[in-house]
Amino acid sequence: MLSPRYLSLLLAFVIAGVCTSFLSFLPNTDFTILFVCFISAFIFGSAVIYFALDNLVFKEVNKLYDRIKQIKKKNFSVIPRKQLIEKENPIELLKEELNSYVTTKEDEVKELKKAAKYRQEFLADVSHELKTPIFAAQGFVHTLLDNPEEDPEIRKRFLEKAAKSLDGLDILVKDLLTVSQIETGAIKIDKRALDLKPLVIEIFEQLEAKAKAKNIELKLIGHHGPVLVKADYQRISQVLVNLIDNGIKYGHQDGKVTVHLEEKKKAFLIMVKDNGPGIPAEHLPRLFERFYRVDKSRAKMSGGSGLGLSIVKHIIQAHNSKIAVFSKVDKGTSFQFKLDKA
Repeated sequence: MLSPRYLSLLLAFVIAGVCTSFLSFLPNTDFTILFVCFISAFIFGSAVIYFALDNLVFKEVNKLYDRIKQIKKKNFSVIPRKQLIEKENPIELLKEELNSYVTTKEDEVKELKKAAKYRQEFLADVSHELKTPIFAAQGFVHTLLDNPEEDPEIRKRFLEKAAKSLDGLDILVKDLLTVSQIETGAIKIDKRALDLKPLVIEIFEQLEAKAKAKNIELKLIGHHGPVLVKADYQRISQVLVNLIDNGIKYGHQDGKVTVHLEEKKKAFLIMVKDNGPGIPAEHLPRLFERFYRVDKSRAKMSGGSGLGLSIVKHIIQAHNSKIAVFSKVDKGTSFQFKLDKA
């Protein structure tokens, strides 16, 4: 774009040319007169036009540009006034700055709306999840208070149900605290050399009773020697327990849950697979969100806080890795992540 100086010279040249052309049609007009007329019109025109452009247009635009700089509050780099006047067209700069500013603000508004929506959903989910066990326990206790002479066996059954509801509430609060602590960095990941094979076998033994109840086979496949990785024993145990337990919980009767340990160049790939009902593709992107459940009715029947996979994701991210999920309806589901070799 042209600066005000070059723009005024160009316009003055055009005006001087037009004036000289008209003057040439007059009788008794020689070359000297035409030349003097052209130079005079050119000099006078360029001076007037430059003064008008600089004072009436460019300076006002520069003032507006300065106001925009104040609004932006260090969001963008400041262009010196000298550059505005001598090297650039401030109208073009103003347009660029306005476009940039508007785009940034639109992005900020979108992020704020997204965060507000997420916060509303999260608060609604937390309220619902807290309300369910509290109301259940409250109902059982009030029933007993209203019927103090109730049969001892019925009283015991009601108290057991109230205790179960409160245990669920305790799990939910602990899981919420865990997610919050991992996100804020309050929980430090203590990476040490860890052999995954004995850990997986130990978890199989912990969940053996659950698996037998559905006649589900637990199987470990993979590397023949030790599978040494750098990981936090407690947190990776939590990840594997959650994934294997989900495979049992949501898997088919007489199904199978398999843990694969595959060696890569600098890491081991851990895969937890089941041959259960699978997860529809539309649910996969949101699977690791807090309280997100594919089938809410089945999830309620199976128990849990709804935070398990969210915790898993945060723990894996704290190990500088990512977890991926692959699933096909009626074929099963596979969770995969890598851990660095020790």
